[in-house]
This record gives sequence, C-alpha cells and structure tokens, in this order.
Amino acid sequence: MIKLRNRNADPAPAPPFEGHGPGGTERATFAAGCFWGVEAAFRQIHGVLQTAVGYTGGHVADPSYERVCRHRTGHAEAVEVWFDPAQVSYAELLQTFWRIHNPTTRNRQGFDVGSQYRSAIFYHDAGQVKTATASRDAEQQSLRRQIVTQITPASAFYRAEEYHQRYLEKHGHPGCAATIR
Repeated sequence: MIKLRNRNADPAPAPPFEGHGPGGTERATFAAGCFWGVEAAFRQIHGVLQTAVGYTGGHVADPSYERVCRHRTGHAEAVEVWFDPAQVSYAELLQTFWRIHNPTTRNRQGFDVGSQYRSAIFYHDAGQVKTATASRDAEQQSLRRQIVTQITPASAFYRAEEYHQRYLEKHGHPGCAATIR
C-alpha cells in the first residue's frame, strides 16, 4: 500500500526561536545539497558570524537525520547563516550560494540524490525575496539549463544533531562534493 502525502500542506510552523543571533546581525537560510559543504563554504566568508546546519521546508515537526534521509519529512538539508550586513551583504551571500552548487539539477547535487538535497533559498523578509529573485534571474543569464532553485518563505528551522555541526572542520575535510554544471 502506498500512502500519499498532502503535498499542499503548509510547512511545519516555526517553533519559538531562542535569541536572535549575534547582535546587529541578519539571518539567511540556504539549501544547496549536503549541508556539510554548504556550511563550510559560508563559514569562510568575512562577515558571517554564526552558522548552523539543520532541516527546513518540510511538514514534520522536529525531524531527525534518519527521517529526513528516508524522505518522510519533506525537509531540505539547509544552513542557517547569521551575518553582519555591515561586513557582507545578502547579495554577496547569494553569489556564494550560486557558486557552490548546481542550481539546474532537481533534487540532486553530485552523488547526493533526494529531495533533501534540493536547491532552495528560504527568505526571511520582503527584501530577501526581492534580492534572491533578482540574483536568480541574473544567474540564469549565464546558464544554458533552467535554474530549478526554489525561492520560498522561511519556515521552521530544526538544528541538526550536534555531530553534523561544523562536520568538515571537525574531520579535517576541505569540502563535500565537486560542483559540476
């Protein structure tokens, strides 16, 4: 028996957020494949003050890595980025986002396949959606294939298990997978 999910269901509501990140910062949330490499790329940017890997864009509250990998939650592996807009702009973060993955492959980055590896920008305000849309349109001009990146409102962000946080730094790896366009 096959159970069909209601694909029109709203994403899980955001749980209360404890704190607001470092003072004077803004938040950005990106999904671009395996969150280990995505986090490592954003951590290298001057002005990024804090990152966390986690799950967002799904329909199940408090998902685990195992459930996300079994495609039962609808979540993407994502990175929450807290940045100082006086040091780095949201537009500059988007340039990194486009550079570190292939936005023309649906639900796949390199050898990682599944909806949790989709390309998505989760915006937090009207300015971010406007900037993200303009950035996508500009990026499309340099690509032959159609960009499939989702630009969608941010919803609940569930921090991944601690062993996933700063994973590549902890294990001495420079990156996750090669980006091939």
